[in-house]
Amino acid sequence: MKNFQMKIILSLYVASIAIICFITIYFSRILIQNNVPSEYITQIKTISIVILAVFSLFTIAVSIIEVKKYIEPMSKMLKGAKKAIFNADINNLETTSSNDELTESFNEIVNELKQNLKDANGEKKQKETILKHMTDGVITFNMEGNITYINPAAKQLLAIKDNETNFKSIFGKYSDINMEKIIYLDSWTSSEKKIENEQGTMSLFFIPYRDDLDMPAGVMVVIQDITEHVKLDNMRKEFVADVSHELKTPITSIKGYSETLLDGDCDKEIEKHFLHVIDDNADRMEKLVQDLLTLSKYDSDRVTNKPTEFDLGDLAKSCKEKFDIEIKKKNQAVNCFVTADVPNVYADRDGIERVILNILSNSIKYTPEGGKIDIYVGYVHNDAYIKIKDTGIGIPKKDLDRIFERFYRVDKARSRQLGGTGLGLSIAKEIIDKNNGSINIKSKVDEGTEVVIQIPVKKK
Repeated sequence: MKNFQMKIILSLYVASIAIICFITIYFSRILIQNNVPSEYITQIKTISIVILAVFSLFTIAVSIIEVKKYIEPMSKMLKGAKKAIFNADINNLETTSSNDELTESFNEIVNELKQNLKDANGEKKQKETILKHMTDGVITFNMEGNITYINPAAKQLLAIKDNETNFKSIFGKYSDINMEKIIYLDSWTSSEKKIENEQGTMSLFFIPYRDDLDMPAGVMVVIQDITEHVKLDNMRKEFVADVSHELKTPITSIKGYSETLLDGDCDKEIEKHFLHVIDDNADRMEKLVQDLLTLSKYDSDRVTNKPTEFDLGDLAKSCKEKFDIEIKKKNQAVNCFVTADVPNVYADRDGIERVILNILSNSIKYTPEGGKIDIYVGYVHNDAYIKIKDTGIGIPKKDLDRIFERFYRVDKARSRQLGGTGLGLSIAKEIIDKNNGSINIKSKVDEGTEVVIQIPVKKK
């Protein structure tokens, strides 16, 4: 660029000198032709030389200024541009030479993005499927209290109607549940509430959540059906209370009679009577403790079931013979009928014997004097069965669903008087279940009770 500009300036300078020289020679010839004195011609030449010198100095000064002010910066800029263009050309050359590698890398990036998108969609669908089919209910609300997500379980557990689409319409009926309080006053930790509705007892977990800017975004609610847990917890409390009560009665009796004996103011007959009472209460406590230990073993699955092959009819007759004395005392008619083609059963003989003795004992206890008890042993649907039917006092319909509960008695006072612990049927149910059998009871008040026990037979 610099050389190009200098060439232009030099060309203009030469052209200017040529023009000045031409004009000077031209006018000199005219003056000579017109006989102008020579001294004038000499003066004109001198003036032309001076003009030429001044013009030359002016031209040199302008050239220097142009070079410093314009040409050098432009030259540097052009050099930088040339260098950049040169480097770009090299890069383009390298890019062109590796065009296949670039295409391959681009394809890999595209494939990776497609795979990431596919994984994200798959994960989203997986979460939606889990939430849709989980047994716990899940609802999310935005800051306005409107539902943003709800799964089918939540609709079922809370009996949510189609027109209930916000927090207030769903939980407004419960005075102690407030969305603003959950978000702003619970220190951003989950809070738990329990509610009762038509479906049962529900446990609600309210969990506030935030957005990317750490600002309140809404509330998520997790609903769990704890109806069965509450029922079991109540049964546990009742069980503890019943055990305490059952133990307190004989302990109080033993303590009272023993203190009287220690005073030493009783004759032999009274002492003997008191000792009999103490012994009876001690037997009652021992039986109660044994029954509790038996149930504990079944609960912890520590009972070793030893199934053997035996004749259910022979076992029924044997159990009936053990109560002959009690049967005679109450003048009851007890008959045992066994079908000829009953195959042998395969179960824990000792456990089944305990169940039959318990059922038969209850029939004898709660059947009045002169009553009738029939025992049937037969075979139906690949199971042998034993049916004990009496003409006793019967069981009210409202109590039939609870007779297998521990310590549940229809007539508590009479049961204690007859020496029952309230655990016999519970143990019987555990034993039958352990042997893959079933036990069912039908009864009507003042008409009698029928107990049917089914036990699997020995497979050939």
